[in-house]
Amino acid sequence: QVQLVESGGGLVQAGGSLRLSCATSGRTFNTYAWFRQAPGKEREFVAAASRTGGITVYTDSVKGRFTISRDNAKNTVYLQMNSLKPEDTAVYYCAATPFSYSAYSLMIRAPSRYDYWGQGTQVTVSS
Repeated sequence: QVQLVESGGGLVQAGGSLRLSCATSGRTFNTYAWFRQAPGKEREFVAAASRTGGITVYTDSVKGRFTISRDNAKNTVYLQMNSLKPEDTAVYYCAATPFSYSAYSLMIRAPSRYDYWGQGTQVTVSS
């Protein structure tokens, strides 16, 4: 059974940091991603990484503040979030797919391209 289980969300003041974790099991994935969804908004791409580590992609609003990484030995993907802003408040979802995508492909940013999803973890940034 394939599972993606997120952890690490919480309440933090603006300027603070959080690290999200996503433990995966059940199969091997080639691309991992983090998405987020704020109330009343569509699910938004945040970051993606290839299993080999050769590809990392970020949405512009988090570049320089967020870092996606993975530990293949632990089958875990991380999202280190620094310099958090109130507009980062959302439910954060981990996603994964067995397919590989180019860093320049729009597909790596599309929720529909990810077959497996975690349950989500709430991140709230207070001003």
